Formats: sequence, structure tokens, C-alpha cells
Amino acid sequence: MKYVIIGGDAAGMSAAMEIYRNVPGAEITSVERGFIYSYGQCGLPYVVDGRISSTKRLIARDVETFRDKYGIDARVGHEVNGIDVDKQLVFGTQSSGESFEIPYDKLLIATGADPIMPVEKGSDLAGIHTVKTIPQLEDLLADLTPDIENVTIIGAGYIGLEMAETIHACGKKVRLIQRGSYVARILDEELAQHVHEEAKKNDIELVLNTNVEAFEGNQRVERVMTDNGAFDTGLVIMAVGIKPNTRFLEGTGIALTKNGAVIVNRHLETSVENIYAAGDCATHFHIVKERLDYIPLGTTANKQGRLAGLNMSGKFAPFRGIVGTSILKFFNLTIATTGINERNAKELGFEYEAFKLSARHIAGYYPGAQRMFIKIVVRKRDQQLLGAQIVGPAGVDKRIDVFATALFNKMTLPDLLDLDLAYAPPFNGVWDPLQQVARINARL
Repeated sequence: MKYVIIGGDAAGMSAAMEIYRNVPGAEITSVERGFIYSYGQCGLPYVVDGRISSTKRLIARDVETFRDKYGIDARVGHEVNGIDVDKQLVFGTQSSGESFEIPYDKLLIATGADPIMPVEKGSDLAGIHTVKTIPQLEDLLADLTPDIENVTIIGAGYIGLEMAETIHACGKKVRLIQRGSYVARILDEELAQHVHEEAKKNDIELVLNTNVEAFEGNQRVERVMTDNGAFDTGLVIMAVGIKPNTRFLEGTGIALTKNGAVIVNRHLETSVENIYAAGDCATHFHIVKERLDYIPLGTTANKQGRLAGLNMSGKFAPFRGIVGTSILKFFNLTIATTGINERNAKELGFEYEAFKLSARHIAGYYPGAQRMFIKIVVRKRDQQLLGAQIVGPAGVDKRIDVFATALFNKMTLPDLLDLDLAYAPPFNGVWDPLQQVARINARL
């Protein structure tokens, strides 16, 4: 049995390892357009200020390990240009310029996603960067010289906020440009105001309701041109989002969403026989929305890749879905969300209720108690949990994971009161903040 995997990172190599474990003698070939396998992309921002000492620390398994220890034909510098679904062939071009062709019995598409570059005019100037791969980060680090004083970050999502913090830690003046009215769009606007306050405390310049139209400079970027004026800068980081890397699938008959994500079923199968997809290039079933969604995160990529490998090995291993849980650090704030927020609920036509609470993350009388801000969305007719957003300096990660587990199990607001959660004054109040929301608002 010949297994071919396109993509050598989280989803692809998670699948490869499951095939290796479950199919003795399997012939596994993986092809990667870059030259690095299996690394933690989410750790890239923290290399900038030295919290992580080197990009090498992010590599989980190198190419030689897959080749020598597991017998996987792990190829680098191989970019796939297309798939012949009738002949079951993958073809493309090597970095040397030579073409290649690989037959498969089962194929996994795990090509991830590429950063979006929405501004064309001046985008070829030096000093404009995206941060998605180790080589891209290393290019940024080489360009972030001592004479660079001002850095402009376009986009204020996960990467934009994390990069703002670490670039600021390098002694640079940081400007964040966001086309919407607030940053951290995973939150509703009132909770995002806490993020705005944290940005101001740390001298991060926020430029909101502003669209970038062009970049200007003499060979190197010097100005960002917007519909709200021009901004001088020494370096630009584009962090406006990513798009699935699936252009090479044109003409294959593989069904895609409007944004180019590969549509997969619960077993990570595509619309074409013997072809699977997983990770940032594929759709993800959202348990709360009860529909396919696209929320590309490293956790999901690893889970989908593992299950794709099991299904390709002949196992019955359905992907049960996501609830959209994410978390990020921004200076002294933790920002977390799971499920849907109020803005999503309105867009989806849910009849809902929303409840807010400010509470201490541990017993209020214990030294170091800090305030967190919580917003919960529930379905109106039965108070089934739909989502939560939490912002605060401490204790946020614990609560968002409890709520994500409750969402996965389709619990209601009153159900939170029955949870047997850990309590001691240094760790929690006698009623956890999530249970405090339920005590005030649950219909019993």
C-alpha cells in the first residue's frame, strides 16, 4: 500500500506516524515544499524577543528522524503542482527545477495555509514581512536591525497582537493598524476594550477603522499609505490572516469552500475517492454551529492529522469536531474564547441570552487575587451553552478549558452549578467564576 502525504508539518506528519504504527510495511512518502519538518509555528513570535532562544527549539522531529528512525521517504524542496485523480498520481517540481511524479493508493492533503497579502501596491519593497514559517521569521529577525525604530503591524488578531508584544520587548515603537473598530475580533467589542487599555499601558499605538492602500519607499518600505493618512515606518509585518494552500487542486474535482478549504467529512475524506485532507487546508466541523467551519489552529491540525492517518490505515476514527477554543497572551492579559460570541450568535440567527460578570480569579481575601471579565452566551429557550469569552491577567486558561469541555458535552448554564471543581483559596473561590455566572442567571 502506497501512502503519499503532501505537507510535512503538524497534520501531515501526525498522519504519517499513525500509518507507520498501524500498517506494518506501509510505503509512506511525504513531500514538503520547504526544507523543515514538524515545527511549532505558534512559538514563532516568542523567538523574536529571545523567550525561545532559537527556531531550532521549535522543531519536534527533523527530516532525518522521519527517514532514519521511521523509514518514511521524507522529501524536501518538493512543491506539488497538481494531482491526477484518475491515475492516482501526484506531480510537481523540485527546488532544483526537476519535475517529479509519485503514485499513491491513498493520499493526504495537508498543505496548510499561506499568509494573506491584500495590498498589492508596493508590496515588493524590502522590509515587508509575513510570519508563518521558520524561514520567514529568520528573514524578519535579520531585518530587525538596531537602526529600525518604528514597526507597523497590519492586523490585530492572534499573530498581530503576539508580535506587537515581542517586537515592543525588543525596544521598538509599535503601531497596530486594524481595519475594524477594535482589535482581537475573537471577542465582542466591550471585552476588547480591555485589550485596548493594555495596548495603551504599553505604548502600543492603535490605529483603528483604517484600511491600508499601499506601501511607499525607495527600494525599502518607508511609509504605509492608508485611507486615514500616511504613517512613517521602518518595517512592516502583515498579519491579516491566512488562506488555505489549495490552488494546486484546481481541476481535480475535489470540493472546496469559497475560501479554498478542502471540504471533508467526519473521516477526513474529500469528495474524491482515496484522497483525504486535514489541518489548516481543510474544513472543521463546529459542534456549536452544527456546520462546517474554518478555524485553523495547531491543536486541530494535529488532531485531524492523527485521525486522518488512522482512517487511511483502515481504522474507524471519526473527527467529532471543534468548539472553537483559542487563547493568547498580550502583555499582562490573557485573552480566551470558546464557542461563539454574541456577534456570531446574531449573524447565525440564534435566539440567545448573554451574561457578563467581573470576578476574582481566586478567593478574594487571598493575596494576589486579580479580576477577570467573563461573557457567556446561551441559547434562550433552554440555556444550553453557546460560548464564552474571558479576559484577565490570571486564571483565564483554567476557566476557558472548563467551559470548552462543557460545550463539547452540550451542557446548560444550570449544569455548571453541578460541576465538582477544585477549590482552595490560592486557586479558586468556593464558587468558581463560571459557577457565579450560573448562580446569578440560571433558570432552575
